[in-house]
Amino acid sequence: MAAFTVLRRAAELFVGALMALMFLTFILQITIRYTARLGWMADALPILDPTSYGWTLEFCLLLWVWIIFAGCAFVVRDEDHVTFDVLYNHVRPGIRRWFLIVGGLIIAGALAASILPTWDKFHILRLKQTATLKQLVGDWVRMRDVYSVYMLFLIAVSLRYAWVVWNAVQDGVPEGHHGSGRPDE
Repeated sequence: MAAFTVLRRAAELFVGALMALMFLTFILQITIRYTARLGWMADALPILDPTSYGWTLEFCLLLWVWIIFAGCAFVVRDEDHVTFDVLYNHVRPGIRRWFLIVGGLIIAGALAASILPTWDKFHILRLKQTATLKQLVGDWVRMRDVYSVYMLFLIAVSLRYAWVVWNAVQDGVPEGHHGSGRPDE
């Protein structure tokens, strides 16, 4: 379990760094937007030339995609999700166990089944370049790279729900377990 804790902490730090980078890029966008109105500013400080910052919007979108999928795959816990567990909380533990098994199988199966079609689409995306990120990092970044975090998401969440199913089959529903993952209060 210690390895999972270290990996979880690393994922939290990674996603937090992405959020900080997105915030700094947003501040840069605001700075450039308001200094662009001052024509003399770009002449005095060429680094503030607004034509050099078209990449910031696409970079923020890239960061947002990575934050969402990496965060959901590796940081957000089951108990952090909104759940509709009224029915789940009012049935016997044996029925809860089947809810966990069937629900977990559906989620894990659907996500796992979409891995190969997604991989096929990534084969096509290797040809497409981003519109403006080449100003920042060169022309080697492809759309495949931008969306590659989605493949990690599919694999990680499939495995997570397969683990939920395994635990439910092996151990049943833990005493006091609710759909939200909270123990009885």
